Amino acid sequence: MKTKIIQITAGRGPAECCWVVAQVLKLFLEEIKANAYEYIVLHREKGSQNGTVQSATVQLKGKEIDTFLSTWLGTIQWIGTSTFRKYHKRKNWFIGMYEIKQVEQLSIKAQDISFQTMRSSGPGGQNVNKVNSAVRATYHSTGDQVVVMDSRSQHQNKKIAIERLKEKVYQSQLQKIQKSLCDQWENHLNVARGNPIRKFKGTDFKKIKKKQSYASNRQQLKNDLRNELKY
Repeated sequence: MKTKIIQITAGRGPAECCWVVAQVLKLFLEEIKANAYEYIVLHREKGSQNGTVQSATVQLKGKEIDTFLSTWLGTIQWIGTSTFRKYHKRKNWFIGMYEIKQVEQLSIKAQDISFQTMRSSGPGGQNVNKVNSAVRATYHSTGDQVVVMDSRSQHQNKKIAIERLKEKVYQSQLQKIQKSLCDQWENHLNVARGNPIRKFKGTDFKKIKKKQSYASNRQQLKNDLRNELKY
């Protein structure tokens, strides 16, 4: 059983693109359920307008995921009038759906972490204030830090700090990958607009089915050749 992490993003697109992301996310999750895949929405960033989504990250598990995702991954186009700017002339809006490379939990070892003890603050009586039971843990490779004062036991707080530090480092890695993906999307968009993996139209968001026409392809090649011969 494979596990994949997928991001649907509007990149730096306007509110219309964020509306498209929201619609695509809804349809994507419906297809995931129809195929009986397991899924978790890891992250959902709201757009500037109600009912819009700037980006969403979904983890899914199941068999033959690659075949399923081959019909989704890439540029997605919506053809329609802006739902936010009534007289806006633009009719074509693009978003992207990409696979995020897996981020493995780092095997953080004790020697990679520095611990600093301190007095706990808050309720707990005099013992809390007198004993240095709280712990600040720092992971040297990334600079991530956590402070733990859950227990009166310094040893127990260190154990908790290591686990929380692992999770924080993992989330930091994931955020960096998501940011990199968003930055890449803007550049990729200029290249990929002409070949969307899926097309939708209208406010009801109906899917436009691709029609393979070899005759039209041949005609296009002839026209391109004629244009080149002119110059």
